[in-house]
Parts: sequence; C-alpha cells; structure tokens
Amino acid sequence: MTPGDFSSNTLDDLGSDPLAVFAEWQRTAVERGLPAADALSFATATPDGRPSVRTVLYKGMRAGAVRLVTNYESRKGQELERNPHAALVFFWPLLDRQVRMEGTVEHAPAAESDEYFAARDRESQLGAWASNQSRPLASRAELDGALERVRQRFEGQPVERPLHWGVLHFVPARVELWIGGSHRLHDRFLYEREGAGWRVQRLAP
Repeated sequence: MTPGDFSSNTLDDLGSDPLAVFAEWQRTAVERGLPAADALSFATATPDGRPSVRTVLYKGMRAGAVRLVTNYESRKGQELERNPHAALVFFWPLLDRQVRMEGTVEHAPAAESDEYFAARDRESQLGAWASNQSRPLASRAELDGALERVRQRFEGQPVERPLHWGVLHFVPARVELWIGGSHRLHDRFLYEREGAGWRVQRLAP
C-alpha cells in the first residue's frame, strides 16, 4: 500500500491520544492479515546501560499499558527488575507505519496473569513450566525431557500458572508515530506525557 492510503498526516488528523492511533494502526495490520502484525521489538537494559533487544508478541492494551508476557526470571525479566525502563517498536512495512514507545514496565496483578495463563492452550501452559527461559541448555533432548516430566506432573488436572511467569505492563511516557513518505521525507510526531494528557510536536525526518 502507499502512504496515501491513510489520511492522518497532520496533528489535527492524528488527534491528541497516540495510543488510540496506535490501536487503530495495529488493528488494521491484523485485519489485513499482514505478517507478524502483533510482533514488536522490545529493548531492555542493565542498570549500567548495556542494552538488549528481542522480538516478542503484543498481548493487547489495558488501562493505557501495552501488555506482553514473559518468564520473570528470563534475561529481560531480570533486567527489568533492576532497571524498569524499556523501549519498544512496532513496524508494519506494508502500511508504511511505525510506532516507537519509551516508558517503564511493571508486573501486572497476579489475577490478570492467572486469567491470561488460563486462556492459553495446554501445551503452551506446560511449556511455561518446562523452559528455564534464557538459561543454558545442554541439548534439545534436555528440553523435551523437562516437558515430558511436566506433562506427567499435571496429567489429568489443570495446569496452574508458575509464579515466575506472567503479564508485564509497559506504561509509555513517550510515543512516536511514524508515517512513511516519499524520498524518505517521513512524517514523525512525538507525544510526551504531560499530566493526564500528552504534549505533541512534529519532528524532522
């Protein structure tokens, strides 16, 4: 598609709430069946500023927070325990749209994590127990063996959520909406939290 397929290229068109625009763009990507429409790059850092980034899946928004799930003992989980600041990027090339966010991350309430875990398919639930995410693994056979032991442990009963696994809430403080333009003269709009609302300005491409 071309940039002209969206008319929101001015501040007046986009409006005052960048999260509403983001939700519309993401929904459009899903409805059009674009590849990896719910994938995002998620960056964390150690307290001394050493960054790491990975691709994770978007699990919707709740109360103005972007949701994702993880093993809290994984590398990103441990980094967030020590430094809750993070950044993420959604990019939909076929829409010529990109959303960048910077903010802080906190654990969702346990009840929310329980609710989400209960909605997962059983094999994914078992996998959350079997995988010590980000830890060294001697072989695939070691992982398969761990999965089989977990499968036997929960045979004939519901799989409870591991306490080290759950939903994260990413609360954005800065949001940049990017709209592709001809000759790399893109439209960029930066929203920054200001009280209960947002301060917005256009950026040069």
